[in-house]
Amino acid sequence: MRTQVAIIGAGPAGLLLSHMLHLRGIESVIIESRRREAIEATIRAGVLEQTTVDLMTEIGAGDRLRREGFVHHGFELRFSGRGHRIDLHELTHGRTITVYAQHEVLKDLIALRLRAGGDIRFEAKVTALDGITSEHPKIRFTAAGGTTQEIACDFIAGCEGGHGISRAAIPEGSRRDFFRVYPFAWFGILAKAPPSSGELIYTHHERGFALVSTRSPDVQRLYFQCDPNDRVENWPEDRIWDELQARVAGDGFRLKTGPIFQKGIIPMKSFVCEPMQHGRLFLAGDAAHIVPP
Repeated sequence: MRTQVAIIGAGPAGLLLSHMLHLRGIESVIIESRRREAIEATIRAGVLEQTTVDLMTEIGAGDRLRREGFVHHGFELRFSGRGHRIDLHELTHGRTITVYAQHEVLKDLIALRLRAGGDIRFEAKVTALDGITSEHPKIRFTAAGGTTQEIACDFIAGCEGGHGISRAAIPEGSRRDFFRVYPFAWFGILAKAPPSSGELIYTHHERGFALVSTRSPDVQRLYFQCDPNDRVENWPEDRIWDELQARVAGDGFRLKTGPIFQKGIIPMKSFVCEPMQHGRLFLAGDAAHIVPP
């Protein structure tokens, strides 16, 4: 098998890259270890900046985003028990942010690639990268049926995140990895409840940071700063709501509550790999750099 660009990973970086190459007449094949259903069900971040919305629209993946995304013209900073609205739209001459969950972005990009005849190999695990410093690199992978296959290509794009094979394929003597682990984490929840605010709220409180966001007309996404060594089981539902209410209180503001159906602790870390290219291998997305919210 041969293609021009072999892409490892069907996340946002790999899928966007594949379709942008397609629009320039460049062939690619995406190798992805997970099932399509698993990718489309993974809950991740949900705030898209204007440039991302514009790019999704430009490549033909923006219809549902513009129809169903929540456009925010500003956001609120809360501290000392008071809210202070920042008019993003006015201060940036018309720019906004859009709340639209990452798994919805992935659904749109996967559907777009498949409609355009894109080649995505789901449930395929990459086992080796060969010849990345030559003019004809290759990828070996185990396909969904268990057979070993090989793709010859001109370039390889490693877009499979921080724990994939791509970054490890760059010799340690040829790269430097820069890490910063922060001494706090975010406790995140998804709750079945209507939005508490029409815009994002970022709160500073003596007990720690809190963020009020939304996912849909009946699902809220909220976070509060916690100890990275804390445990989810230490936080029953009532304690979570009490903590969030305490941190955002003021001006008569109250969160709208409801059943919590997902919760987890998210460590905060930064990472950059340098360089992000070795021969014909290029790193993109979380394989190259991780930036905390």
